[in-house]
Amino acid sequence: MTGGERFGCVEAGGTKFVCAVGSAPDRIEAITRIDTTTPKETLERALAFFRAEGLAPGKCAGFGVASFGPLILDRRAADWGRIGRTPKPGWSGTDMAGVFGRAVDAPVGFNTDVAAAALAEARWGAAQGAQLAIYLTVGTGIGGGVVANGRPFHGHTHAEMGHMIPARHPEDRDFPGVCPFHGACLEGLASGPAIFARWGASLSDLPGHHPAHAIVGWYLGGHAANLMAAIAPDLIVIGGGVLATHGLIDRIRIAAAVADGGYRADPPAWQRIIVAPGLGERSGILGALALAQDAARDG
Repeated sequence: MTGGERFGCVEAGGTKFVCAVGSAPDRIEAITRIDTTTPKETLERALAFFRAEGLAPGKCAGFGVASFGPLILDRRAADWGRIGRTPKPGWSGTDMAGVFGRAVDAPVGFNTDVAAAALAEARWGAAQGAQLAIYLTVGTGIGGGVVANGRPFHGHTHAEMGHMIPARHPEDRDFPGVCPFHGACLEGLASGPAIFARWGASLSDLPGHHPAHAIVGWYLGGHAANLMAAIAPDLIVIGGGVLATHGLIDRIRIAAAVADGGYRADPPAWQRIIVAPGLGERSGILGALALAQDAARDG
């Protein structure tokens, strides 16, 4: 690492980019937030931040990009490092890893924002010591990432946990869902926009007795039970804006225990399996830092 232990980090979201320079979670030297507009404008503003912070060729040990997707993650592919077919206007095909890698002439770690958050939680947060952990985010969309033995896990491409098709809640059979691809997938039924489309408010703004709380908790708890059945994680860390709703994580735990029926875990075990993020809102940007560190180490 000829550039020393300074890393560049980008958490690229659909509404904002968070850009940071630092060497460790407790040594973030500079951080900024940039509205996500067009690729040209957004990336130019991000690059200007890194130039202003002195992150030039020879001054950067590694760079991490934790991005909204879908992403091309197969390093053997000619279009590795790009955003795939996304509904975000203008962003399909954007060369995320290449833009930053060329600017700083350093190894680039590239993965989804949720996989990066999972990595950060496993390294520094709530999932430390877990052999296999999942990070699930529930907000504008729903996504999930897996970390196995300290490494993000994916195959040819990344998991799309938010686009799995759940059983319908008995009191929620008529809502068609908001996902433009699948309608009533998990994201189409339990994301922030899905909640607003049915009930005209965010979940946290609806009174505690409103049926939305039980319905959303039921979907997310059933999803957690399905993930346990599929890959048996040690922990499922659930974050995102919707999880700021008071009492929702407990509803999810109860619904997971009911859906599981005691097959993989008894009800008290779900209190330990489903947890809140240990890093709070920093999971994403610290995940980008972890990607940068790993890229520097792996060369």
